[in-house]
Amino acid sequence: MTSSLPLAPSLREMKEAHRRIIPFIHRTPVLSCQGINRVVDAEIWFKCENMQKVGAFKARGATNAVRSLDPALWHLGVATHSSGNHAQALSWAAKLAGIDAHIVMPSNSNRVKVEAVKGYGGEITFCEPTLESRETTLVSVLKRTGATEIHPYNNLNIIAGQATAAIELLEEQEDLELVMAPVGGGGLLSGTALACHYLAPEVRVIAAEPAQADDAFRSFNQRRFIPSVNPDTIADGLRTSLGSLTFPIILTYVDRVVTVREESIITAMRLLWERMKVVVEPSAAVPLAVLLEDHEAFRGKRIGIILSGGNADLEQLPWQS
Repeated sequence: MTSSLPLAPSLREMKEAHRRIIPFIHRTPVLSCQGINRVVDAEIWFKCENMQKVGAFKARGATNAVRSLDPALWHLGVATHSSGNHAQALSWAAKLAGIDAHIVMPSNSNRVKVEAVKGYGGEITFCEPTLESRETTLVSVLKRTGATEIHPYNNLNIIAGQATAAIELLEEQEDLELVMAPVGGGGLLSGTALACHYLAPEVRVIAAEPAQADDAFRSFNQRRFIPSVNPDTIADGLRTSLGSLTFPIILTYVDRVVTVREESIITAMRLLWERMKVVVEPSAAVPLAVLLEDHEAFRGKRIGIILSGGNADLEQLPWQS
């Protein structure tokens, strides 16, 4: 644990975020699948953010951030860097508000997500696929446009918005023992951990991460920030480093971080498609992959899993390669 409580949204701020975004987002379903329960020998409830607006939980945080912005700044627009889902979400939320969205995307971004950003009216500037390039390119965009930066995860309004997925999950399933979420930059995980801390402190929160992009795992266990360097995973939404806001929250309120192999991510993704008939992207399958790899540790548990998104590239499904 950290020696002092981290800077984080309060429960009141998270509930205000929920009220603010309700007119614009879906209250996504919570589904269960007996076939998958038998495979992992546990009871799982999936919060289906793959069915959210823009196909991912990111719509929640982006909507809250845009709607929390001083209207006097709207004419300058908003800007961010993102590999895909936040880029789509911010473009969509900005379009609903009638403002411009300037998006910096790595050159290797998922094709489907690039096309979606364009479809939502986002103005894309491509950069090299490194965090340094993303940040420096964004600085130049901010100078050129005067737009307000809406960071994909290191932003309190974003964290508060992402927390609303777990708030809804806890409202529908009151007897969970564990809640699991994937971790990339940590916005969803931070919000999930805070929601559980405030509303169901007996519920443990476990983060899931690809072993080939394990900076959160190493940062958590060494209790110091370790950046993501050359991540090599099909879970493209989890290739980013933790933020200065999200990391302390995760250290304080998350029980542990678990890593999984690429093969397990593919198996979990395919299992969700075949057994539940839901379309998820690789990042969303990572928590279920944890249960597939080590189901003995979770045998008999009542588990909530946030399926983070469904923006899969149908031309490049991982089990076809």
